[in-house]
Amino acid sequence: MEFKYDVIVIGAGHAGCEAAAAAANLGSKTCLITMDMNKIGQMSCNPAVGGIAKGQIVREIDALGGYMGMVTDKTAIQFRMLNRSKGPAMWSPRAQCDRGKFIWAWREVLENIPNLHIWQDTVEELLVENGKVTGVLTCWGVTFHAKCVILTAGTFLNGLMHIGHKMLPGGRCAEPASYHLTESITRHGITAGRMKTGTPVRIDARSVDFSLMDTQDGENDFHRFSFTSEPRKLKQLQCWTCYTNEEVHEVLRSGLADSPLFNGQIKSIGPRYCPSIETKIVTFPDKPQHQLFLEPEGETTRELYLNGFSSSLPMEIQLEALKRIPCFRNLVVYRPGYAIEYDYFDPTQLKHTLESKIIENLFFAGQVNGTTGYEEAGGQGIIAGINAHINCHGGEPFILGRDEAYIGVLIDDLVTKGVDEPYRMFTSRAEYRILLRQDDADMRLTERAYKLGLAKQDRYDLLCKKREMIGRIIEFTKSYSIKADKINDTLEELGTARLSHGCKLIDLLSRPQISIGNIAEHIPAFQSILNEIEDRKDEIIEAAEVLIKYQGYIDRERMIADKIHRLESIRIKGKFDYASLNSLSTEARQKLIKIDPETLAQASRIPGVSPSDVNVLLVLLGR
Repeated sequence: MEFKYDVIVIGAGHAGCEAAAAAANLGSKTCLITMDMNKIGQMSCNPAVGGIAKGQIVREIDALGGYMGMVTDKTAIQFRMLNRSKGPAMWSPRAQCDRGKFIWAWREVLENIPNLHIWQDTVEELLVENGKVTGVLTCWGVTFHAKCVILTAGTFLNGLMHIGHKMLPGGRCAEPASYHLTESITRHGITAGRMKTGTPVRIDARSVDFSLMDTQDGENDFHRFSFTSEPRKLKQLQCWTCYTNEEVHEVLRSGLADSPLFNGQIKSIGPRYCPSIETKIVTFPDKPQHQLFLEPEGETTRELYLNGFSSSLPMEIQLEALKRIPCFRNLVVYRPGYAIEYDYFDPTQLKHTLESKIIENLFFAGQVNGTTGYEEAGGQGIIAGINAHINCHGGEPFILGRDEAYIGVLIDDLVTKGVDEPYRMFTSRAEYRILLRQDDADMRLTERAYKLGLAKQDRYDLLCKKREMIGRIIEFTKSYSIKADKINDTLEELGTARLSHGCKLIDLLSRPQISIGNIAEHIPAFQSILNEIEDRKDEIIEAAEVLIKYQGYIDRERMIADKIHRLESIRIKGKFDYASLNSLSTEARQKLIKIDPETLAQASRIPGVSPSDVNVLLVLLGR
């Protein structure tokens, strides 16, 4: 073997897998280095993909030519579309997956990508010459040379696990931590910090009384994560819900003195939006119960994941508290919950390409940037992989705007605002979420990926057919006239007002009670148009209907986004000595020096930079 590559990816979690696949598929000779080839794409915590805003990110990864959506569909054991009671901007796909099959599905993908090699080892040192990365050194003494390196080490950098007073080094349960690498990076001037996350107890299904729990069924309609996947193949399973109670809380309170979170043992910051059960009872002392979700770990295993009960309390406290819930009175577990502390690097030290501003050709993606979640990691991974390839072979940087993708929002938030706690994506973080729906991720991103060479011809052809059929459906509804006397009885049956005079079909479809599905059967000409759709009929009809019903909102948001683009086009990097601008507030000067934004729009999003500070920069630019 010759240990020379274009791109080296450190870590084979969700960020690393997407990064390595993207770089290799674009033509870079790539090596993915992982501690354990049997844990590629491991779901360290919840065996699920997607959720609110996270599901949109997975759809975007798929639209760009990534694999998380396909692997999820292939290994899904339950699928649900969350937030269906709200508008389509909030609809978010989520799937439970078979943890073991998920790993092997990812490995099958990676082992069959040309240009991609996998090496099982631990990276201990980053090699840098003249401010530019040149390769890595592993614990087996192997020196890899590379033009670009992508670090996606997850929770493994100096990882330390906690259960009560017990502390064990490790990057995940039963897996070693990675040492020395953080120090080899920070010696070059890159700032690191510590964060904390946790995971709950794993339960033996044979010890659970399911008759005392509520069931939560999945959906088995046309919705999937990937725009190219076949229908789900695995057996679809139930989840269950139950609640804690005051007895449970009393037991948990009795253990707080031994909780690493409250006795000073853990000093780093944990995720606000996925708190431990002990944090919940302290933060919400008046709440009599907290909902828990019991989720299967696989199609055939008896192992269950207790969502909502993340904890680092002593093992005996965790078990005693859970046995106070009726369905768990005979509880048997596989292992207790634990917390883990790990190193991360301040993401404001990165460009929007996820390349370091300090070390050339070094990229960071995933939890090392202060994020939490498989989906956020995968989104960063594919962008880092694309840009590492571009750095090797030339081309314009690949950057997604805040109005183009949730991935764009995620990365802009990280590099512009930084993090003071593990970052989790929500729909509320996106100011243009009507433009960033899960149904149109392919319409937004696949053409860009196709021009880049990441999305292949067959995927692009599918997009073109879909776009053409959506256009035909919408044009038909705009031009087809409805006569009142021919449709009024149908309208009454559907629970909506009769027409006093004729109208266009598109006007009827704007009513909440009317859908393409329930009106087309009464309009033969419309049904004929729909019957021409050969592939993904339901997906195309839903996409067309969303555009018909919400076009006014979509147009208004697009107009606002286009106005903001004017600020995005005003480049300010290198044009100001911020320290000398006394007309700016002190905080603005400090923040602008630290972030050194590329554009005026990015400057406006930095916390501490006020609209008046932006106006000062505009005036100075005018001069």
